[in-house]
Amino acid sequence: MVVGDDDLLSLNFLYLHYALQITQVVELPETQIELPRGMFVVRRVVCGPASLCFLTTVAQEATTKKPEGPITLYNNYVAENKLFYDEYQKNVVDELQRCYEEVLTYTPPAPPSMLQKFLGWQKVVTPPSGVYIWGTVGTGKTRLMDLFFDCAPFNRKRRVHFNSFMLDVHKRIHAEKKNIKKIHSPDQARYFEPDGTYTINLRPYDPIPPVARSIADESWLICFDEFQVTDIGDAMILKRLFTELFNNGIVVIATSNRHPDDLYKNGLQRSNFSPFIPILKSHCEVINLDSGIDYRMQQLSGSQKAFFVKSECDAEAEVKALFKIFSAEETDVVRPRTLTYHGRNVTFQKTCGGVLDSTFEELCNRALGASDYLQLCHVFHTIFIKDIPILNQRSKGQARRFITLIDTFYDNKVRIVCTSDVPHTQIFKGDEGHSEFVDKESLMLMDDLGLKEKNQSTKAINIFTGEEEMFAFDRTVSRLTQMMTQEYWQEYNSQMR
Repeated sequence: MVVGDDDLLSLNFLYLHYALQITQVVELPETQIELPRGMFVVRRVVCGPASLCFLTTVAQEATTKKPEGPITLYNNYVAENKLFYDEYQKNVVDELQRCYEEVLTYTPPAPPSMLQKFLGWQKVVTPPSGVYIWGTVGTGKTRLMDLFFDCAPFNRKRRVHFNSFMLDVHKRIHAEKKNIKKIHSPDQARYFEPDGTYTINLRPYDPIPPVARSIADESWLICFDEFQVTDIGDAMILKRLFTELFNNGIVVIATSNRHPDDLYKNGLQRSNFSPFIPILKSHCEVINLDSGIDYRMQQLSGSQKAFFVKSECDAEAEVKALFKIFSAEETDVVRPRTLTYHGRNVTFQKTCGGVLDSTFEELCNRALGASDYLQLCHVFHTIFIKDIPILNQRSKGQARRFITLIDTFYDNKVRIVCTSDVPHTQIFKGDEGHSEFVDKESLMLMDDLGLKEKNQSTKAINIFTGEEEMFAFDRTVSRLTQMMTQEYWQEYNSQMR
């Protein structure tokens, strides 16, 4: 019989009911009761006709083992040679264990009642401090976060890539705005303009609080992979969003390549983003994981032949052969396919079931973003990316899309086969083509924002300098390396598609 803390009172009434019904001393069968903080055993219930006293040895704590924590799981993995022992990783695991033990005894606040909503009351709680893990690529940050996530014995938990999370947030905000009912007179603000004109304006409505409440109702423990901020739309709402999320009692575990102080570095209107940083740091223990070892690079000995350099082989013949092999496993014919979602149509010329044969131009030269690449992950399990060029400062737009594409495919365990003029470690040449060149997309963005191209302050913004792309491409190279390993390809077989 499984019960929660809320059911203990009901449980007592259940046994009292037995006491009222029984007219002689009885002994009930032993029953195990699982509670959030451990296992309890009902040994027996004893009652007699002379008294309604509830005499029992109920809820005697048993010596059953508690759920395994991150430290236990990490030590097991090391003993089984699934992980190499790393002192830097062990320090992070110790911090995750601290958080794990605190969340085991933490009760998140219940959703507000109708009366509380009407009166505007909100019970503000102080959740346990989360963990923000940052460091260079390939050091095991995501693996340790997943270890914590697997240990957490809760249903209301969520593990999500930060880009995907923010896409979901913007969708919720859009839906919340559409659901706003017509505002009546009491909810209007009246103003006299300087010229004496009398106007009625609707009071501003902030959709962030209900959106944050809905997220917290679904998951109060959220693990973010690749916490990064590159989009101004995300940057402008993070302070309000996370203030509401923390007020609603969520606990955050996050991985990132940047220290919180360096998030959205040199970003557009960063002064509006900066107040978010102390909020994040006050709710998370910041810890660095930088052992100087890229474990993804160490897996190259078991590489899957999935990246073909044109100067080293007949790359076109190799990918044609692989496409035939993968297509033979599908119950479809080779055909063009148009994907329709979010009110738009995106067409690809060569697909077969869950296999997409595409080019870099199709994927990164068109106006596609994280939501489009996420949609591809839902439709295709294997994607060919042919003719990847060398990327430099003149192609920052394509570089941004390629970084987002690899992040999304990696997080969703999509298999990729690539061809390029150079090895994957040499795709991005950050300094080439820099000079004073400004690409077309940047010029259009400057024009939309009313910025002047020749101003030094404009040139220093990270979306125009290419600094963010150069920083993020180290992660892309590391992930491409892992996506070529046999271990990564074997993970496909364990995914439910």
